[in-house]
Amino acid sequence: MFLAITHWDIALPTVTVHYSKDAKEQLKYIWNVQHRIFKGRMQPGGGTRDYGFLSPDEKFFMEISWWNDGDLRHCVNITPKWPNTHIYLDANGDIDHSEGSGTDSDRLKQCITDTAPP
Repeated sequence: MFLAITHWDIALPTVTVHYSKDAKEQLKYIWNVQHRIFKGRMQPGGGTRDYGFLSPDEKFFMEISWWNDGDLRHCVNITPKWPNTHIYLDANGDIDHSEGSGTDSDRLKQCITDTAPP
């Protein structure tokens, strides 16, 4: 018996940002994944997600910038791992790097297109 495959469901590596439910204000963000740009807003207790490439080349980059209407401004470059990379933001909107937070800190570094700190 011959089985023809006509559709492929390929899981791409994703990055999920989780924003603390204890936060008091929304955050605005911009995803930049190899110049595929998406803008949005995160509410307390919410988050956002974007995906990388199945076979990225040496020019691949993925970053997210986020800010509030005050002094908060962050940007982080991400090397996504399959199947998912997680970033947890605390109530202040800062990345939670504490032990047990769930943040994949080893996949994060300073942005290449924005000078805001990670």
